[in-house]
Amino acid sequence: MRQHSTIHFKDTGYFSKLMCDYLDQNEKVNAYYNNFPNIVGFRAQIKEKGGSFSKDNRIVLHSCLIEQYKGVKLSELTSDNLELLKNENTFTITTGHQLNLFTGPLYFLYKIISVINLTRRLKSEFPENNFVPVYWMATEDHDFEEIKYFNYKGKKIKWDREPGGAVGKLSTEGLDAVYDLIEENFGKGSNAKRLKNLFREAYLEQKTLTEATRYLANELFAAYGLVIVDGDDPGLKNLFVPFIEKELLENNCFNTVSKTNESLSLNYPIQVNPREINLFYLDEGLRERILIENDEFHINNTDLVFKKEVFLKMVREHPEKFSPNVLMRPLYQEVILPNLCYIGGGGEMAYWMQLKGCFNEVEVPFPILLLRNSVLLLDSKYERKMDILGIELYEIFLDQNQLIKNKVKQISDIEIDFSKEKKVLNQMFIELKALSDKTDKSFSGAVLAQEKKQLNGLEKLEKRLLKAQKRKYAEIVDRIAGLKEQLFPKSNLQEREANFSEFYELYGDDLIPLLADCLDPLGLEFDVIRP
Repeated sequence: MRQHSTIHFKDTGYFSKLMCDYLDQNEKVNAYYNNFPNIVGFRAQIKEKGGSFSKDNRIVLHSCLIEQYKGVKLSELTSDNLELLKNENTFTITTGHQLNLFTGPLYFLYKIISVINLTRRLKSEFPENNFVPVYWMATEDHDFEEIKYFNYKGKKIKWDREPGGAVGKLSTEGLDAVYDLIEENFGKGSNAKRLKNLFREAYLEQKTLTEATRYLANELFAAYGLVIVDGDDPGLKNLFVPFIEKELLENNCFNTVSKTNESLSLNYPIQVNPREINLFYLDEGLRERILIENDEFHINNTDLVFKKEVFLKMVREHPEKFSPNVLMRPLYQEVILPNLCYIGGGGEMAYWMQLKGCFNEVEVPFPILLLRNSVLLLDSKYERKMDILGIELYEIFLDQNQLIKNKVKQISDIEIDFSKEKKVLNQMFIELKALSDKTDKSFSGAVLAQEKKQLNGLEKLEKRLLKAQKRKYAEIVDRIAGLKEQLFPKSNLQEREANFSEFYELYGDDLIPLLADCLDPLGLEFDVIRP
């Protein structure tokens, strides 16, 4: 029988202080977001976005998406959602993700399910409005190293080819070699066969990585009405022209984000530092930074140089040649979508929080920011191992060394904890310090030195005793270490390392409905699901 538990994000030890403070609505974070992700916040966001998003933009958005979906088999719900985007009472909930091979890390699923579930929840709260789930493909990203592989049961399945320009335009030629690896490594059951067919249909029968990713995401989520957006579109970029010009001429993003970073850095690490110009020049096989020097625009790592007036004319006539970087992409998204909320991971939320001032400056509503659902899928065999080892759910998130230390102390037939001895020692030195106050400073110094020496001696003895007991219980120590590595590969969250294929082989078509049934995007807690 399926079981579902939650724990606080901060209790996992895997989430930043900024994210934990945000979820706690700590006043230190208030300046960096707009409305909080709760029903009251969404009511305010609907009013704000509804009053600013134009009918003309909706028509362009709809037209461009219909064109992007040509040749794609649409579910009835996705088709309906595309049509709803023309209506002034329709809003989107959006997540974005790179074009990772075969979805990459498992959390790809959690992002999209968070989006889908939030649209359902908002429809029940605000029935007079429509809410469309959107997946924004990062087609213009050029970091091929990050997307060219996925992990399957600890093995990296990799696409070997030379990178070049925006990844969305990469040909799928050569992915038959990856398919051979999948055939070799995946299982033999019906679920494994479905996965192999899915990879073949997506990556061997589509021409580009954009087409392959759209096909794959549509196959997985079309039944939920997911709308997939490719921002690398001349029609959509035409809507962004005024903001491209402003960035080129006024360095708006650099100025506002730099100011935000000054205050944010007083309490939290900075995720991304702005460039003077936060745009790339995009061409076939090329995505390079735009630099300005002596009133001319230079394309980094090339010989391309443009006079200002020529470059600005290009913006108006060929906006598709301009690509937003990580700090400008959120603005582009919010300009072209009637969006209420962006759902992402902790790192994404951190750089979005650097951008509120930038949005205010250009008078575009800043969306609600929502930390995506995070999940540990706890298979029954691992749960049995935890029971045998006496590990409680909250303990499995502990650092491996701390968990082993705790368990060895619990099962040891001798007392390893020297807390009582340290307490006695502390009391003795309190009395000696009182005596030293009545003598000269040299005696007082000797007392302090001796206290430090004795306490250090106890610490060393405790560590040596613990080490000896670890050797005595080596089998249990190894089993705990093995369990931690299986559930937290490379000391990381499962969702950041494993691929969905491992779990699809186990649960098949029940996997996504199972997650959709369990995950509450507004619950703001970490989920542990025992399927």
